[in-house]
Amino acid sequence: MPDNRKVRLNHYIQLKGEVTIAELEEMFPNVSTMTIRRDLEFLEKAGEILRVRGGAVSIEHVAGQREEIYTRREFINLEGKSIIAHKALSYMQTGRSIFMDAGTTTMALAKLLPAERYFVLTNGVNIALELSKNAGISINTIGGIVNKETLSVSGGDSAKLLQNINIDVAFVATSGYSIEDGFTNGYSSECDLKREVIKKSKKTIMLMDKTKLDHSMLFTFARPQEIDVLITDEPLSPKIAAEFEKYGVEII
Repeated sequence: MPDNRKVRLNHYIQLKGEVTIAELEEMFPNVSTMTIRRDLEFLEKAGEILRVRGGAVSIEHVAGQREEIYTRREFINLEGKSIIAHKALSYMQTGRSIFMDAGTTTMALAKLLPAERYFVLTNGVNIALELSKNAGISINTIGGIVNKETLSVSGGDSAKLLQNINIDVAFVATSGYSIEDGFTNGYSSECDLKREVIKKSKKTIMLMDKTKLDHSMLFTFARPQEIDVLITDEPLSPKIAAEFEKYGVEII
């Protein structure tokens, strides 16, 4: 393989951040798909890129896909998060076991809860503190490592803890959604916890504002068929809505 092609291919990926095999085939019309795949394998071993389904991403691009710091995310699309929180409130059930995920949208929901009898399990440091102001709510937290950027607790034995806990309704947050990758998050341990919550919950309600659409983080934790309700702040595009309707997901 000529070094020149190797350099050009790597340079292109680094500039774009992520590319598809189809793009690279157009860029090198006289090179077979198999050769391009071998080139990508070489660059991956060199630590320049990461191969993904149908293409590749630069390592620098992946490193940049970190979650926004919580205090910054708190002020993004405030109106949309408020709309979602008010919609989600009708799904809160007194006297039932409820999971509330960490995140700014679930925080908006926590602030709306009336002084009624709720049993809440949460992995959000911020959620627990907010709910502690409400005398009617019984709060349980999940142990583990605190992520200072998301204020989420995960890792350690947090996922194992859920094996002995019953969850009636789970309010889960996502950092991104695309048809190709599903619901995604930037941290592996948080994804493990979300997967376990969804598996244990009798009803899973996904909270997702418009800023998360067509945006993918590094780790997938769920697909549309694994949730029951999707609550968002704006109507979905026909293509995305059809993906959820195919699996009988209620869209609010």
